[in-house]
Amino acid sequence: MEHTIGDIEKRTVRKTMTRILPFILLLYVIAYLDRVNLGYAALQMNAELALTAEVFGLLSGIFFIGYFFFEVPSNMIMHKVGARMWIARIMITWGIVVVLTGFVETTMHLYIVRFLLGVAEAGFFPGIILYLTYWFRARERGVATAVLLLALPIGGLIGAPVSTWILDNIAWYGMAGWRWMFILEGIPAIILGVIVVFYLTNKPANAKWLSQEEKDWLEGELNSERLISSQLNKVSKKEMLKDSKVWKLAVLYFTGYTAIYGLSFWMPTIIKSLSATATTNLEIGWLAMIPALVGIPAILFVGWNSDRTNAHKSHLLVCFAIGIVGFIGCGFSESVFMMVLMLAITSAGLYGFTGCFFAYMTFFFSESTAPVGIALVNSFAALGGFVGPMILGMVAFTTGMFVISALLVVGIITLMTLKLVTNKNETIVQKVQVNAG
Repeated sequence: MEHTIGDIEKRTVRKTMTRILPFILLLYVIAYLDRVNLGYAALQMNAELALTAEVFGLLSGIFFIGYFFFEVPSNMIMHKVGARMWIARIMITWGIVVVLTGFVETTMHLYIVRFLLGVAEAGFFPGIILYLTYWFRARERGVATAVLLLALPIGGLIGAPVSTWILDNIAWYGMAGWRWMFILEGIPAIILGVIVVFYLTNKPANAKWLSQEEKDWLEGELNSERLISSQLNKVSKKEMLKDSKVWKLAVLYFTGYTAIYGLSFWMPTIIKSLSATATTNLEIGWLAMIPALVGIPAILFVGWNSDRTNAHKSHLLVCFAIGIVGFIGCGFSESVFMMVLMLAITSAGLYGFTGCFFAYMTFFFSESTAPVGIALVNSFAALGGFVGPMILGMVAFTTGMFVISALLVVGIITLMTLKLVTNKNETIVQKVQVNAG
């Protein structure tokens, strides 16, 4: 019997990972690319529309204001109507907004479409994180979220050369390359949004690609974890909002988010500022790929090893420390070589952080509080996506690097206090493992 259960477990986990993870990774790659391609557009757009550094910093961050206000409602709607239809709606609407960005004529137009993009995309990422809790046990969630977060470096790998190639080579019908970049990179989101309707499965009970035996096993495992989690975590949304752990998670993620998106939007401009005037946009794109290449093994290793050792918090501490070293190094860099090297070190820490944070975060919520709790943490933290680009737009790059490194120190302090009061986290994982064993 034990052998039979073991066979069912291996078969079911393999099927769910193969069916779900590659597809949601693709969706998030497109989402991330459409979110940060403004940084590559800036290589042409800022001059054409006469945008100052301060204005560009605000344009980069205003996306996250719309994101902030609509994220919690979006996740609550998804929990009610199902991931399939809601994720499709999100992708189609954000794709349309990205395409429309290619036709803006003024700074005000840009402010409007960037805000609307945040509104359209709100709920996508926390919705996917919530979706993973419908399909994966705590022991697999670190790997699952690590695969999802590969979208960040992969989006950089694809976006850097593709976006800059479009800038330098496409000017159809007299329209500048940066306009075609938005148009061409917005279309895949619309197409994939339609595919989501037919491909995504809301919950295991609806999965035609699982046998009844596999469905029963997976639902039983997940229900067992939910019961344990409800005994250890708040089950009332009102009680959850009073829990300091939720707000500490938001602060922790806010610091990481600020660093990630400050870097994402400004990296092409930072590299260009240290490059020779003859450097082409495409060459800048190739250089910007290097930090993303470092990020891929960082995400995978931290996600896998934190699951293997059940030591998510210590992994997060190490990742933040690496990020701090990298940002300080960026602040002292005066050549392209040193800057790209320091950016690579920084990326290893920041991408590694994302590799296990989201699995770690889900341990703090019960089934009833997860939709609101995950979205709440993500939405408040997303304000860092507004703050990060603004910091680097308002002060010199060197000063900005030191400011962001100081924010990461705040993140470490927050994480250390969270560690002192969240021994329940280990209890959840341990009980789940004993129960599964």
